[in-house]
Amino acid sequence: MSHYKSNVRDIEFNLFELLDRQSRLGVAPFDELDVDTARSIVGEVDRLAREVLAESFVDADRNPPVYDPEAMTVTMNPEFKKAYQAWNDSEWWRLQLTAEQEGQQAPSSLVWATAELVLGANPPIWMYGAGPSFARIVHENGTADRDRKIAKHMIDRQWGATMVLTEPDAGSDVGAGRTKAYLNEDGSWRIEGVKRFITSGEHDMSENIMHLVLARPVGIEGVGGPGTKGLSLFLVPKFHFDVETGELTGERNGAWVTNVEKKMGIKVSTTCEVTFGDAGTGNGAPAIGWLLGEVHDGINQMFRVIENARMLVGSKAIATLSTGYLNALEYAKERVQGADLTNPAKDAPRVTITHHPDVRRSLLTQKSFAEGLRSLMLYTAGWQDDIFIKEARGEDASLEAAINDLLLPIVKGYGSERSWVLLGTESLQTFGGSGFLQDYPIEQYVRDAKIDTLYEGTTAIQGQDLFFRKIVKDQGRALGYISEQISAFIADENANPQLKVERELLAKAHEDAQAIIGTLFTDLMASNPADENGDIRNIYKVALNTTRLVYVLGDLVVAWLLLRGAEVSLSALEAGAAGADKSFYEGKVASASFFAKNVLPILAAQRQMADSVDDSIMTLDLDAF
Repeated sequence: MSHYKSNVRDIEFNLFELLDRQSRLGVAPFDELDVDTARSIVGEVDRLAREVLAESFVDADRNPPVYDPEAMTVTMNPEFKKAYQAWNDSEWWRLQLTAEQEGQQAPSSLVWATAELVLGANPPIWMYGAGPSFARIVHENGTADRDRKIAKHMIDRQWGATMVLTEPDAGSDVGAGRTKAYLNEDGSWRIEGVKRFITSGEHDMSENIMHLVLARPVGIEGVGGPGTKGLSLFLVPKFHFDVETGELTGERNGAWVTNVEKKMGIKVSTTCEVTFGDAGTGNGAPAIGWLLGEVHDGINQMFRVIENARMLVGSKAIATLSTGYLNALEYAKERVQGADLTNPAKDAPRVTITHHPDVRRSLLTQKSFAEGLRSLMLYTAGWQDDIFIKEARGEDASLEAAINDLLLPIVKGYGSERSWVLLGTESLQTFGGSGFLQDYPIEQYVRDAKIDTLYEGTTAIQGQDLFFRKIVKDQGRALGYISEQISAFIADENANPQLKVERELLAKAHEDAQAIIGTLFTDLMASNPADENGDIRNIYKVALNTTRLVYVLGDLVVAWLLLRGAEVSLSALEAGAAGADKSFYEGKVASASFFAKNVLPILAAQRQMADSVDDSIMTLDLDAF
């Protein structure tokens, strides 16, 4: 039986009852899709995920890829290879492509709904299958006919693809990267350097792998300076190929995987060190690539990849928490342990652990976060839908883009942190000691989920990005829009009175969140050395609160979305929902109410802590740590 337990009912609730995604179907560029087709797609991907893709999840963890240090190649787990091929053969990945790229372009909300199913069943399948989405970025950023041909080969020949940023000495400081690029006489570039933590950097599941590499041009006037702005983006293949036909020439390019990391989890995903050029490999072959679009705009181009990856990470985390919760729920319904607290007799009948208060608290905690995070992810994807629609009409989509940018670090940072912690403290805990065993999938979920808080930018980085780039740089426009929407929901005179207390809690939490943001702005302004009263050290106080801000805004937005879902559910119940639908809607109301009452009051404490932050931690002698 599959380890993976999906929640298609809740996915469809979010798409078609809460977020009104049906209004975007049949509209350019999504002209060929309607609700029935969208539901059918979700159903088919769900079946594939549960019945085929999930099958190799455990075996691929126990028997991970094998790296040959002599040949510098990787042999993949054969069962995983079959699952990966099944995904490729299904061609559902074409939903991510435009008609021009022979795809069936679907709204991002539908794409990420299907992604949740694949990422919950066997996450590395979606990660190894990044070729089409990367090819779209190559196509849309390419200016030369060559770029578009390469993008087409990546799609038609199902090549693998990687994003290559991190270096051993630079880590998250991308602007400190030292990989160099030298222009050749024929217009190609020679890349030299070492990159680290490259996901899917080597495998034997496709004939070629296209590396998207950030490197610093050398000897070109006006480009290649210090920092991130001096980086350019290059297309560097594993094997040389004929640009016209895509056929491999048989000649190996000098992009070699010189190590594959041994990891705590997600073991079937190869995390590689990639050496470009000889650099001690002994192969003697230079690493040859092409400048994407013939423009030195690397960091902006790569941010398209990074944004997609952050959405992926958040979706993976959320998918894992959801199946973790559903596995825990199934176990709790069957596990008999102890007597009901209301029956203290020594010979009282034993009951399932769902009769115990703390188990129910734990299950409702898992349910509310899993469903709330799904709403957050699909709500964010909905803004991506609207960007595509407005761009197709030639309309200004800057507000939609700003809101999407604001939400991405919350989806990734908040989603990954909440999921990882809850999988360990609640989902695994529901199983008791059995959860620590490999007999159940939870222990692998926990190991596989930790990476989500780390890659594509740690939570601390997400916090700094959220405040400095998505709020300050945007002058609070996107944040202001979300705040206005929450305020309107709170003040709605037609709201269901059954949620009166929950709305009051949301109003207080909204006030607390605004106050915390105000504190950050106050400290930021007080750090300006140009001000006679300014002290640059106040920037430490800002940085000590930015991670807190990720959690605070995450809790606030999730509560708002859950309560919106509760409003929809109450309307359905009042309209006479029966059977399984009645239970579903009652569960939506219960989880929203539970979240509001048990999570939102914490924001008042967060506000108090934010206000009391000072820079004393930065003056503490290191010997005191």
